[in-house]
Formats: sequence, structure tokens, C-alpha cells
Amino acid sequence: MADEVQHKQVTRQTSDGAEDRHLGLLAEYSHRTAWEDLAAETVHEVKRRTLDSIGVAVAAFDKDAPSIARAYAVELTHPDGATLWGLETRVAPEAAAFANGVMVRYLDYNDTYLSLEPLHPSDVLPALMAVCQYRQRSVRDFITAAAVAYEVGVSLCDAASIRAHRWDHVMYTSIGAACGVGNLLGLSVPEIANAIAITVVPHAPMRQTRVGELSMWKGAAAARAVSHAVFAGLLAEKGLTGPSMPFEGEMGFFRQLLEGGSFDPTALDGIEAGTPPRRILDTYVKKWPVEYHAQSAVDAAIELRDDLDGAAIESVQIETFKTAYEIIAKDPEKWAPRTRETADHSLPYIVAVSLTDGTVTKDSFSEDRLRDPGLAELLGKTTLVEDDELTAGYPKGIPNRVRVTTSGGGSLERSVSFPRGHAMNPMTDSDLKGKFFENVAGRWPGERARRTAGLVWDLENQPDLEGLMKAIQL
Repeated sequence: MADEVQHKQVTRQTSDGAEDRHLGLLAEYSHRTAWEDLAAETVHEVKRRTLDSIGVAVAAFDKDAPSIARAYAVELTHPDGATLWGLETRVAPEAAAFANGVMVRYLDYNDTYLSLEPLHPSDVLPALMAVCQYRQRSVRDFITAAAVAYEVGVSLCDAASIRAHRWDHVMYTSIGAACGVGNLLGLSVPEIANAIAITVVPHAPMRQTRVGELSMWKGAAAARAVSHAVFAGLLAEKGLTGPSMPFEGEMGFFRQLLEGGSFDPTALDGIEAGTPPRRILDTYVKKWPVEYHAQSAVDAAIELRDDLDGAAIESVQIETFKTAYEIIAKDPEKWAPRTRETADHSLPYIVAVSLTDGTVTKDSFSEDRLRDPGLAELLGKTTLVEDDELTAGYPKGIPNRVRVTTSGGGSLERSVSFPRGHAMNPMTDSDLKGKFFENVAGRWPGERARRTAGLVWDLENQPDLEGLMKAIQL
């Protein structure tokens, strides 16, 4: 890491000489972080998230939105480009970042971080893998870039909520991706600053993506955001300059997206100090393919179902916290979902499926299940309240309580705050491998799954990503 004097000098020079302190912090950190800075546990966690992302992508391969994204991408073939996961086809890196990113995000099964703003930080991985292939960078360069992207995205979530101002969290995903791309390409500090500015200013995504009846775009928004970061990084590499003062300017991020509201600069203290990236360790892996705020509700509902011992359900009451209510319960569409995207963001539907089936899988949101009269009947017996006590327990935990009254007048309830996969209740490597094998089952033979997992666990010792890309071809 460079010393503090050099850091201050570079900050004054970012973005055509205009001083945007936050831009300087991010650009300098992205430039200075190297493989040698990474702790062993950070490297291992990047590998875990890579394996998890591949698994959830394979499980979504033939679904509607991933198929559409691939059909778009194959029209942008590039002989030296990046691989579309599952195929031999190489396409422009921006197209690969988008199509592969839609696959990772589609089932709402990749990782999460919760703070002032929620995030799915592994959304950056397909973009960074695409750039790594395209520019023939080493796998260790990819791992380093991923650690940087996580560090930046997670830290921004601690600094301010953009959801509160009606903007979408993928804004933070794209900034993290731009920093990771800049690191991976070996850009200079001014070039990374330009890449960040080109990412931020033209790409402010509206929160409308996640309101009301949700469309396929819910699973594509992050993929588009990170593909734009790839585009920005490659332009900056060629010398294109970006808008000055993207964060602190008169019409920049702070005044526009935060409406002049609060931004806690101490959230970036580690970045300013040049602390080696390790915030990936604070993020969570999903056990269930549902929006993260519902993970604990699934655990609670399954525990209740086991205790019901076949008794008929008279009524269900869900008690939840404010953020969960706002994101996955308040809209009328969440109580009669018509799309899988709405259903996997519907707390009442998710609880109903969990109580009915004793599990939640990618098939829990099929058209047949959405039309199931039994689920509709159970939703009609369900009520939901926001509980101040549970709200106080967030975001440290994800507190949900489910109460069931039986036809015989009995009452059972369960509360869960730290679902499996949460940083306070983490999945082991064995748990994560089990999730991976379950996701690829039926599409890959066992030997291919084991070979792919072996390559990922040994990722830092691979010369490039070509072997992994070949292994995951369907």
C-alpha cells in the first residue's frame, strides 16, 4: 500500500483536477490494493462466493430471463471475448457480464449484505470474470478485484440508504464493480476515477424496479449495472474522461440521489486508511431462494410445520420488521403474486409455501404453484403486522416471528433472527458445497460437479479462468 502523503497528492489530481474527496478515496484504494494484501480468509471467501454464484446460475440456466439475456448476448460474439456460462460462445465482455449476471441473480439465491442499504454483492462476480478472461488477467487478479468490489459496495451500504430516496441499491453494486474493474485492468488512479465517474453519473437506477408487481427486470437490474461498469472501465482505459465531481458536485450523487441528505463518511474509514479488504466476511450466503429479509421467516415457518403434526391451520400471523414490511409485504401485489419475481419478494407467499411444503425451492415459484388454490386459501387466512421490537433488532439480525392458530384452538409460534447463512450463523464449507451440488443436480453429472468445485477451491493456483469456463459448459 502507498503511504498517506501519496494518497493526498493523488486525491487533489482526480477527475481533471477537481477535488472530489470520495472519488479520490475509492480510486486510490482500488489502484493500490494488491494480491499480497489479501488475508487467507478473504481469498477463501471469494472462492466460496464464486462457487455459490456458479451453482445458482446453473440452476437458472434455462429460465426465461436468463434465456432472453443469452439470446441478446450471442448476437455480440467476439473471438477473444468472455465466455457465456454454460456455452462455448465468446461475446463482448459487457454482454457476458450482463447475460451471466442475469443467471446469477435470477433465482434470488446469491449472497446478501444488510445495513442502511441492502446489497447482493456477488452480482459483481460475472462482470469481473468477464474482464479477467477478456484481458487475460490472472485468477489472482480476479480474486483481488472481487475483494475490492465487495469492500467498496458493502462500505457504501453502511454510509447511506439510497432506497430511502427512491433509488435502487444496484447503484452501489455498480460503483463496487467499477472499482474492481479498475483494479483488474491495472488502471492508474485518474483512469479509475474516470471509470467510477462514467459509471455513476449516467446510471442512476430507479427503485421502481422493486415496487408493485415485479417483472423480469428485477433479476436483470444488477447485471445491467455491472455491465455498465465494464463499459466504463474499458472506456477509461482508452483515455475517455468522466464527469468531474460525480459524488460531491453541484448535481452529483450526494445532492441528487441522497437529496442532500446524510452520508456517513466514517463508513469509508477503512478504505481511506488503506485497510486490506475483508468486508466480504461480513456478508451472508442464502440458504433459501427468496429475498433475504424472508430467510428467517422460512426457518420459523418450517419449524412450525414440523410441530403442527398434521393439524389444520385456522390462521397465520406474521410479525416482521419495518424494512421487511416495506420491501416484501406492503404492496397489494405481494398478497396475490402473479410472477415469480413478485412471489420470491412476497413475505406472505413465502411463509405460506414454507408452511405447506416444509421447504422452499426454485420450483416454489412456478406458474402452477402461483395458481395453487390451496396456497391462495392459506394466504387468505394470513395477516401481517410490523413489530417495533423486531424493527429494533434489524439490521443486526433478521427477526421474523410466525404464529399459527390451529382449527382445534391451539397456538404455536416461532421466532428466528439469524437464519442459516447469516454472518452470525454462517454456512460451513460443507453446507455451501451441499447447496452447490443441489443447484447443479439434474443438469450436471456428479463428476462434473465435483471437478468444478475442485477447480474453485483451488482457484488461486489456476493460471487463468479458461479451465473453469470449460468445466461449466452444459
